[in-house]
Amino acid sequence: MPPSPATSPPPPNTAIRRLRGDRSPAEFAAAVRRAAREIGEQVSCDARYIGRLESGEIRCPNYAYERVFRHMFPGLTPADLGFAPRQAVRGRRTAAPPDPAYEESDVQRRAFMTGGPAAFATALLPRTAPPTRAGATEVAAVHEAVRQIRLHDDRHGGDGLYTQAAGALRGAYRLLDDTTHSAATACGLASGAGELAISVGWLAHDSWRLPEARSHYAEALATARMAGDPALEVHAFCNTSFLARDAGRHREAVRAAQAAQHLARDLGSPRLLSLLALREAGGLAGLGERRRCELALARAHSLYGRGPHDADPAWMSFFGEAELAGLEAQAWAALGRPARAARAARHAVRLQDPHFVRNLALYQAELALNLHHAGAPAEAAMVAGSARRLLPGVRSARVRTILTGL
Repeated sequence: MPPSPATSPPPPNTAIRRLRGDRSPAEFAAAVRRAAREIGEQVSCDARYIGRLESGEIRCPNYAYERVFRHMFPGLTPADLGFAPRQAVRGRRTAAPPDPAYEESDVQRRAFMTGGPAAFATALLPRTAPPTRAGATEVAAVHEAVRQIRLHDDRHGGDGLYTQAAGALRGAYRLLDDTTHSAATACGLASGAGELAISVGWLAHDSWRLPEARSHYAEALATARMAGDPALEVHAFCNTSFLARDAGRHREAVRAAQAAQHLARDLGSPRLLSLLALREAGGLAGLGERRRCELALARAHSLYGRGPHDADPAWMSFFGEAELAGLEAQAWAALGRPARAARAARHAVRLQDPHFVRNLALYQAELALNLHHAGAPAEAAMVAGSARRLLPGVRSARVRTILTGL
């Protein structure tokens, strides 16, 4: 009798082994790191990670690694690289097998996966004749929408993507609400729609459409609770906390961050807890609670120092040392400590890869403001000039507002 699925070892990833060729795992890992630097990604790939990929222990890498492998092997899809569908891993329930009665939507999925910012929304926009049954194909399209939004948002910002992405979100919820599907497909659609709502909410936040962002985050939170998905709920609370801080609702920012930390304790990701501690610190700084803020910052650094983990959510690929320093700088600035804020902001600028124009411009603008308030006008003017030169490449109303004011 064959072993049950619960006890069967994962199949080896022969595609990655074949692509490695004659290179040793360490040599291949070095090639991955070089490719990451070429596109402005940060990955800590080593021979052990390659071994875990080839053994099948890592069934699907996070978004940062996926972008690196796509850069190394252009034209190959994640499936060509031997990776499992994202919705089937990281604690998500696997969707049902494709329904042969509804193969028509596979054309839409392919268009969705190969198109640009305009094309990726088209596949999920509400149609005159919606499908009557949804399956794995539709689940894949929803999750691909999330991936595409994150890819296009990473470098410059969310301006110009929000309207299209909001249309895709309406289509995702229409699939969830207006089609028949199995319980497994319902789970896949719900988790995908919830992550898509968060991504669209972030585009609204970054475009400075704060009421719309709050509505999308609330929608994601409701979806997470109805689906019983704590990982999705943590993500929604994390973004809600960040939005509340930016909107001046500091107590709400603290409460949302604390709720997220309570849920995240069982998810096994110290880096996630580090980010949530920083969200709490941002709210506490806005309230002027210096001692509690300092404790939250210390906790964030301690948790971050535990290193990456397989349980780190895919959406956290943005969270590196530069982001840690940048969020710390914002907390010190809110506490009225411009000199300490400037030190942290300078660290963020130094660590930030120049390919990510939005974040680099943000960190430089915050550094200039902190230097100005710390009584260093000459250095502030120099940094402000550098930030101003980045302005044409920034498609983020949130950051452009800061730069314009500066």
